[in-house]
Amino acid sequence: QVQLVESGGGLVQAGGSLRLSCAASERTVRSYAMGWFRLTPGKEREFVAAISWSGGNTAYADSVKGRFTVSRDNAKNTVYLQMNSLKPEDTAVYYCARATAGVFTTTPAGYNYWGLGTQVTVSS
Repeated sequence: QVQLVESGGGLVQAGGSLRLSCAASERTVRSYAMGWFRLTPGKEREFVAAISWSGGNTAYADSVKGRFTVSRDNAKNTVYLQMNSLKPEDTAVYYCARATAGVFTTTPAGYNYWGLGTQVTVSS
């Protein structure tokens, strides 16, 4: 059973930065695409960013493009989400997820392992 643990969330003022980390329990995640999603009350889970197993391909939601950067360190079984120029509308619980084999997607249905999430709150 793959376990994913997010960390790095917190409270930050608008315009500030945070770096989220997602540590995986197994080396096997190195062979899978990974994604970041976020959830706010009353909304559906929203795609934020994804990265291929090699790190060679990335994808971003339009709302975060140019402000967020996804990266991974396969030697550490860890995926990161660098979030800059944060806005109050970025406030959410952020989740990392592992995609199913051979899949690189922005759709939540394409991911079969999820972390428990980390809260990000951006004050105005």
